[in-house]
Amino acid sequence: MRIVIIGNGISGITAARHLRKSSDHDITVISSESKFFYSRTALMYIYMGHMTLKNTQPYEADFWEKNRIKLIQDHVSEVDFSSKALSFASDRPAMNYDKLVLALGSASNKFGWPGQDLNGVGGLYSLQDLETMDKYSNKLERAVIVGGGLIGIEMAEMFHSRNISVSFLVREKSYWDHVLPQEESEMVNNEILDHNIDLRLETELDKIEDNGQGAVGSITTKEGQKIHCGFVGLTAGVHPNVGFLKESQLEIEKGILVDKTLLTNIQDVYAIGDCAQQRHPNDGRRGIEAIWYTGRMMGELVAHNILNPVNPLDYNPGIWFNSAKFFNIEYQVYGNVPVDLPDHMQSLFWQDDSGKKSVRINFNQKDKSVLGFNLMGIRFRHQICERWIHHGTSVEEVLSHLELAAFDPELYKSYEESLRAKYQKLTGQRISQKSDRRLNRVLEFFKN
Repeated sequence: MRIVIIGNGISGITAARHLRKSSDHDITVISSESKFFYSRTALMYIYMGHMTLKNTQPYEADFWEKNRIKLIQDHVSEVDFSSKALSFASDRPAMNYDKLVLALGSASNKFGWPGQDLNGVGGLYSLQDLETMDKYSNKLERAVIVGGGLIGIEMAEMFHSRNISVSFLVREKSYWDHVLPQEESEMVNNEILDHNIDLRLETELDKIEDNGQGAVGSITTKEGQKIHCGFVGLTAGVHPNVGFLKESQLEIEKGILVDKTLLTNIQDVYAIGDCAQQRHPNDGRRGIEAIWYTGRMMGELVAHNILNPVNPLDYNPGIWFNSAKFFNIEYQVYGNVPVDLPDHMQSLFWQDDSGKKSVRINFNQKDKSVLGFNLMGIRFRHQICERWIHHGTSVEEVLSHLELAAFDPELYKSYEESLRAKYQKLTGQRISQKSDRRLNRVLEFFKN
């Protein structure tokens, strides 16, 4: 059986590896971006000089030949699902498949801004994007970044690392305020400003202007403000990279629609990773989740289901989790942490005096079961947070065992008693730390 995977990101490569572990089938991975798989989340560290491209490649070049995984660097221009054939942009002959896995990833959003195709305009998703950034960074005095998401703040930190001035246009009232609760969003605003970034909230791009030589010279905001710059970073989100399949037989909304087994509406064709859209996502999850760990989970699952079509497994990503870094503030979220609290939910929020660390614990007002954690500058243990949420542990039990979750280095300043005192002020209920012996028993429970 010939299995072809289009896309060599985390989802596609995980699928290839697990297919090879459990079968002797012919496996081919196709990518037009790069020959070898690399860690996409490390792009910023290549630019900042912390890593080389080779450092981001977890497998040696001979790994693929040793494991009989064929790599093709080319662009698939068309898929004929009826004849199970792929056509290429080059003069490479068409290729047939028995099973096809679409792991096409994402593409940066563009919203038809005048000048968006000028030289010196780029996103931050691919190696080609990184090369464009690096090319225009030489002697660059100012960059403008459009869009207040995670990619935007990464790009801001990258330019800042080379002492390039940055203007950061965010259309919302506060950074990422459709995801972060108000207090955490304001913490990130302050962190951005502390790094001398020109943060412009409630500001939208109107047009990008030519310098007379086909490249960026300045931008104008919708308020009529002009900012001279030599690079414009478009980081207003991403979308599934499925444009060339829009007119095919595949059922596509924003992404390629898949069932719980990751199968599309076409027999023997699967979709995974950023380009896949769940028809019926689990409670608390979105149809499309462009997250590294969900791509890895889908890759492993699709390999199982291709090899076990009679007994396929359903995709179940579990409790929502994500992490990021806002300059020097690390961020973790587990479970349900909405911007606006529903009536049944209460939130315990503590922030230290520096404004650089905070803990938010959301819980059910009626039975006090913990529902979610939002952490800024403080790290909790993933497994423990997941167990607490999964088992509906009461917030008071969580607070009494809070030291169990602590993942920060030993000499970090303790915050647990401050959080328990905050809860007492909120509810009138005093919570004490459990004894070390009890903590050890709980730790053994989580290990088992």
